[in-house]
Amino acid sequence: MKYKPYEFKAQDAYDFARHVHIEAHEHGGELFFKTCPYCNPKPTRDNLKTFSINLSTGQFKCLRASCGRSGNMIVLSQDFDFPLGNEVDEYYRPKKKYRSLKQPKEKIVPKESALEYLKNRGISKETAEKYQITVQSNNKNVLVFPFFDENGKMQFVKYRDTQYSKEKGGNKEWCEKDTKPILFGMFQCNDKYDRIIFCEGQLDSMSVSEAGIENAVSVPTGANGFTWVPYCWDFVNRFQEIIVFGDHENGKITLLEEIAKRFKATIRHVREEDYKGCKDANEILLAYGKKQIRTCIENAVSVPINKVIELADVEDVDIFKLEKLQTGIKQLDKLLYGGLPFGGVILISGKPGEGKSTLASQIMISAVENGYKCFAYSGELPNYLFKAWMDFQIAGPDHIFEYQNKYGDRNYNISNTNRDLISAWYRGKYFLYDNRSIDGDEKESLAGTIESVIMQYGVQVILLDNLMTAIDLEEMHGDDKYERQSIFIKKLSRIALKHNVLILLVAHKRKNNFSKNENDEVSGSGDITNLALITIAYEKDKDLDDSQRMLKVSKNRLFGKVNTAGWILNFDEKSKRIYGYGDDLNYSFGWDNKEAGFEQMEYCEETPFD
Repeated sequence: MKYKPYEFKAQDAYDFARHVHIEAHEHGGELFFKTCPYCNPKPTRDNLKTFSINLSTGQFKCLRASCGRSGNMIVLSQDFDFPLGNEVDEYYRPKKKYRSLKQPKEKIVPKESALEYLKNRGISKETAEKYQITVQSNNKNVLVFPFFDENGKMQFVKYRDTQYSKEKGGNKEWCEKDTKPILFGMFQCNDKYDRIIFCEGQLDSMSVSEAGIENAVSVPTGANGFTWVPYCWDFVNRFQEIIVFGDHENGKITLLEEIAKRFKATIRHVREEDYKGCKDANEILLAYGKKQIRTCIENAVSVPINKVIELADVEDVDIFKLEKLQTGIKQLDKLLYGGLPFGGVILISGKPGEGKSTLASQIMISAVENGYKCFAYSGELPNYLFKAWMDFQIAGPDHIFEYQNKYGDRNYNISNTNRDLISAWYRGKYFLYDNRSIDGDEKESLAGTIESVIMQYGVQVILLDNLMTAIDLEEMHGDDKYERQSIFIKKLSRIALKHNVLILLVAHKRKNNFSKNENDEVSGSGDITNLALITIAYEKDKDLDDSQRMLKVSKNRLFGKVNTAGWILNFDEKSKRIYGYGDDLNYSFGWDNKEAGFEQMEYCEETPFD
């Protein structure tokens, strides 16, 4: 059989270890067994990692030259009688012997009571004869549906109580025990057409045939029974196109999802609107006639391929009018037509101690000022220090006073009243990853935390400062740091795009780099800059004063405009604010309620910023 419906799950590997009673442990994305279940060597220090199962693909291997066995979970299932579920086992380890039915000596002629019932269901004598429908000889109220394979051999028989009612009880439908499940209507199909129509019920496939449409079949045991597939696999694969005409229930079409997963033919299905409020093909036939059945087939549409859409259906967007976050640095905002765009990762790079975190913090404050909820992770500062530094930027130089400490040095501080006002201003708007929650070497998903705050708190702007400490929190397989960086950046990019949020990522530049390309100077995997929407560098320059920095835009995927020459920005030691040409150093953020005023104290404790 060519088709493999089995989909590997990591849990299957662990279950197999228990099945063969071999101790196993996970490392680097592999489940390593203490011994190989095939060659079963005596465990030693040298062969503890000889046999393993890849937890992503399900492939196994033994590295001992004398053994060398390899394969997948299907092979293990067959070799060790390891069950993968009834249906999968039916595919790959068929053991069941189906009984042979007594074959009719002649073509079955429908009895009058069968014809009368079918006539009431809109099905003619000709169609009844084509499918050889009759009733039981001892009960004319039980309809008999014989299932013939493509060679005309009767393999399966199904019965239907035409007088069934819930009050009466019993079964509405049943089948002959221990008979091979196949499709109803296989023998009636022909090779004149390249398509086959799948229905759920036998009356439905007969209704399609009644409308003059060839190759209509139906499944033997309902929408959820797919044990027929291994016995009809070759037959179905003769056809280039499958049209699914299942029952329309609860906004879904039965059979569609499973058939689309199992067969590689072109899959189409009847449109929801063409059911006209009916449940199935037989109801449509009775309510609207044969023409509507033909319309259902003619209008059938392709099953969309997962993650593929029509280019023409993509919404038209003016990229210059996309939502953007004003950074407060006017020269940067002008280059970017209004600020940093949402829906991607914005990379801020620079060498340690040159102020890239300060720039990122100021951009986050601008986000709060513009009504966005924010979340920050700081891998280098304790919570209190992160808050204190940011509060200085929010307060501004007019609300910060100087004093001299006991060592004669000049220090700065903010009054308690103003600190309370500032905290009240960003309460409910700014959330911080709690570094104190880290417990030893325990790993957790920072990406998962980010998605949680986006969905639960409505966060739209995220700061990760910095990349190297952030990936240490991420639960990932593999020891290679560049691979782990690449995986993490891809996660961030997907989150930003999926939720249309803006993620600021702070990363270090290489200590020694001889490339003239600014994007090559970022330390780490090349995917860091490749996947970033915009790359910003903030760093010292030998021609500038100690209080000045150079701001550059080396990549701008959205608009293409860059500035590798850079702008000169100034740094105010008192307020920790960064500003350039045209920027207002004394800008008052929303906390500065003029009616409340602000307070200056004569003396307070030393600030941590000397």
